[in-house]
Amino acid sequence: MGAMTTAAPVPRSLWAWAPALTVAALIGPVAAGLIGTLAPALGLHPTLGGAGLSLEPFRALMDWPGLGRAVWLSLWVGLASTALSLAIVILIVAAWQGTRSLARVERLLSPLLSVPHAAAALGLAFLIAPSGWIARLISPWATGWDRPPDLLILHDPGGLALIAGLLTKEVPFLMLMTLAALPQADAAARMRVARALGYGQVTGWLKTVLPAIYRQIRLPIYAVLAYAMSTVDMAVILGPTTPPVLAVQVVAWMHDPDLSMRFQAAAGAVLQLALVIGALALWRICEMFGSAVLTRWRGSGGRGNPALERLIARGALGLGVALAAMLIAGLAGLAAWSVAGLWSFPDPLPHSLTLRSWTRAAPGLADPLRETLIIGAVAAAVSLALVIACLEAEHRTGRTPSDAARWLLYLPLIVPQVAFLTGLQTLAIGVGLDGGRAAVIAAHIVFVLPYVFLSLSDPWRAWDRRQATVAHALGAGPLRVLWAVRLPMLLQPVLTAAAVGFAVSVGQYLPTLLVGAGRIETLTTEAVALSSGGDRRIVGVYTLVQFVVLVIPFAAALLVPRLVQRRRADNG
Repeated sequence: MGAMTTAAPVPRSLWAWAPALTVAALIGPVAAGLIGTLAPALGLHPTLGGAGLSLEPFRALMDWPGLGRAVWLSLWVGLASTALSLAIVILIVAAWQGTRSLARVERLLSPLLSVPHAAAALGLAFLIAPSGWIARLISPWATGWDRPPDLLILHDPGGLALIAGLLTKEVPFLMLMTLAALPQADAAARMRVARALGYGQVTGWLKTVLPAIYRQIRLPIYAVLAYAMSTVDMAVILGPTTPPVLAVQVVAWMHDPDLSMRFQAAAGAVLQLALVIGALALWRICEMFGSAVLTRWRGSGGRGNPALERLIARGALGLGVALAAMLIAGLAGLAAWSVAGLWSFPDPLPHSLTLRSWTRAAPGLADPLRETLIIGAVAAAVSLALVIACLEAEHRTGRTPSDAARWLLYLPLIVPQVAFLTGLQTLAIGVGLDGGRAAVIAAHIVFVLPYVFLSLSDPWRAWDRRQATVAHALGAGPLRVLWAVRLPMLLQPVLTAAAVGFAVSVGQYLPTLLVGAGRIETLTTEAVALSSGGDRRIVGVYTLVQFVVLVIPFAAALLVPRLVQRRRADNG
């Protein structure tokens, strides 16, 4: 058999530069943005008259009457939603690991992870509002309501609606991170030993598997906590308003017509960063305390109460299913409102269906849809190329990423967006790059790239290297092995990673709003802006279009590999 034609080898230095370029794409904007935030927070912004160091921005921040309440809300919402999400995930996995029920939950939650935060918040708002679907279904027969009740459910002062919205997104994310960590922790073997020693399912899991699992999911938990404390889009839709959480107020100051308010906004952004760092430190202290308690409990020898474990198992699974049902019902409600004609309270369904809302929205949909597709596609493609280059460099050099590398990967997800995006906007204005599509794409890549890496790294590393050995024996060079063997065999994981990256980009609200200086309109920014207008039908149209845009790449990731495989089988 003749040797296969080999492609020209890529210079070794090119692969060596891939990780450095990726780190620069992740860390560069974060570092530059933090500098751009810290400078005006200390009074340095020559364009706006800040020529010297000053603490006046912080004094103005401290004089804001709502500061204490905003700080408390940020801490309460972040810590409560993260703790509840983690507890639900741990109890579900502890009670149902290795069962068909957990596999069903995984299949149910995985698609929900792709739903943008803004869409999830809007769906939940339409579900739990005083005139929402839940109130309609129980009225008037159970409540006596023949008109929407005067209840403060959305924008409640305690942030409970915001916490509920965060749970619908944080539980699926932490669940998938935990399930992905199970093989690395050798959970099945640990549970076999625990059962052999007479431990119950939940008790045995908590005592033997949880310590190993938690080390694997610590960084995702930190990312969840940081996001929950600094979310803007979900807080605008569901959160308190008088005052709002600190991140929302910082964005409001950034868009104040009085440009001097940007100094105060920068000071608020620095305070937001300090709050997240403080919350992470508090969480770390709780981790150490919890570890000590768990160690003591493990030594107590208790095997668990079967009746209590059954109650925990059913309750945890019920909570997980309820959260998924809330998200699905909310999205269904958005779809119903988009085609609803007359729909008076308390009717559970509209009197008639019409496409009038779609006709009204169509002229304004074209530009946001185009921007969403272009920005999402480019950000996902660039991120995918960088990730593949990094993983291929890792394969060729034999170097495995260190713990420091994992921290760098999660850094853009842990640093609050408002803390460095406000600085990026300031820097972009200074160099004349604000408001452009390229700047928005670059900002999106910072958040898209970590998720693409997390999606593709495990399948890439699990690939059987003997395939490459066989290809090399037949005369194929490394580059040809990559293009002709590895990528075709990993087509589905690659397309799935691209779909995840696209979904993350579509859901980005704050990077588009700040770096785009309000000039770049996407489906997400428009849906959030429309949410304050009260026209549920138009909001439903925009959110449904956003959801359909997200479904198409994931459907392609499932169908294209099957079609390619079938074609190869027909040709073979």
